[in-house]
Amino acid sequence: MNAVAAMPWGAHDTRLIAVAVIGIALIVLLIVAVKMHPFLALVLGSAFVGLASGVGLPKVISNFESGVGSTLQEVGLLIALGAMLGKLLADSGGANRVIDKLVGSSSAGALPWTMALVAVIIGLPMFFEIGLILLLPVIVLVTQRSRLRLMRIAIPALAGLSVLHGLIPPHPGPLIAISAVNAPLGTTLALGILVAVPTVVLCGPLLAVLLAKWVPVGAPAVAGGVDTAEHAEPEPDEEAPTRQPTFLATLLTIVFPVVLMLGKALVDIIWPDAKNPPLIRTIFDFVGEPLVAMTLAVLLALVTFGYAVGFTGAGLSRRIGASVGPIAAVILIVGAGGGFKQTLVGAGVGDSVAKFATDVHLSVLLLGWLVAVALRLATGSATVATVTAAGIVAPLATTLSPSHAALLALAIGAGSLFLSHVNDAGFWMVKELFGLSVGQTFKTWSVMETAVSVIAFVFVMLLSAVF
Repeated sequence: MNAVAAMPWGAHDTRLIAVAVIGIALIVLLIVAVKMHPFLALVLGSAFVGLASGVGLPKVISNFESGVGSTLQEVGLLIALGAMLGKLLADSGGANRVIDKLVGSSSAGALPWTMALVAVIIGLPMFFEIGLILLLPVIVLVTQRSRLRLMRIAIPALAGLSVLHGLIPPHPGPLIAISAVNAPLGTTLALGILVAVPTVVLCGPLLAVLLAKWVPVGAPAVAGGVDTAEHAEPEPDEEAPTRQPTFLATLLTIVFPVVLMLGKALVDIIWPDAKNPPLIRTIFDFVGEPLVAMTLAVLLALVTFGYAVGFTGAGLSRRIGASVGPIAAVILIVGAGGGFKQTLVGAGVGDSVAKFATDVHLSVLLLGWLVAVALRLATGSATVATVTAAGIVAPLATTLSPSHAALLALAIGAGSLFLSHVNDAGFWMVKELFGLSVGQTFKTWSVMETAVSVIAFVFVMLLSAVF
């Protein structure tokens, strides 16, 4: 057991928890009421927690800076690489190839299941928001042609995108949680897939049947300003691809980084001796690192989604440059979230939470999920919830086995998806893009997100009894 967690609860611990709660409330107030940018709100919230906890002025700055640095030293690069891969996938027509191949050969009854599969494939390298924008015309077009209700098609796609975003590397939230609790990447990825697949099935095609009855709406002619008559065309001044990548090349490129990371996990299990590893383990330990795997995936995409479809070097360079601009704010928010997390840890909030959990004998996995749920409800950001919750419960992870540390990272990711509501940008994206009312969005998107969070956590707890 952590030595600090074994100490009795004191007045200082009460004060730290109160400061942390006020700090989180301050961030929420600044974002929701004052409409301040989340980056600035996190900076001010971190300053308040640091000063109010009494750590000293120099430590207020150093704690925040070290949190930003440690969070972005790898995750920031991965966010940029993921954006590059997603841009090349979309512009080359590879995403359309996957969609046309899978959706075009499906019967009406199989379409919800096919949309979930498409969302899972597309969601592997893409942020939720990018994947939603990409799939939006397809969701509406398939709904119109199949004459099914909108939610029968939309919910499976949303569930696939959301689950991948919250649970599966190389998305930033899961990677941050893995780093914070020192969980093995390969183990977390493997267990995450075991959790993600049944969660998508239950909260996608199956839940969609019920939600389509609650909100029996059809597809809008134009959703969110996006013309659904055909797939989006490139801008007139943009170089267009002369041909599309094949379905097989597209699929292999998308899953390539995941295969490398799973390969690393497999060789680590086969050859556990780290002192004298064989050459194959050394190679996979290198190429299976997320930064290397994603870099290699982007280099592969330059060929399969670039030169092979007719793009020139100059055109690819422009696309790579254009991909990173829109995600600059995401990187800033993720970094500031890491700074806030380290401010809480440096103040001793994590140790106080560890004492509380020890006193009440609360499961570490349940605590991680509950803390992430509270932060998700408060801030509306799955990433901020993941970063902060992982930092708070990190002291409890020091005594966990590698598999339980991985499950803790997944429990935090599951909690970060709970009940999207009016302080979440995703809530408003779904409402506006699908032409729903606020009430209809609560009955569909919010219910689905809550179901994803709860069901994913149930599977995490079931796996904890096995591993």
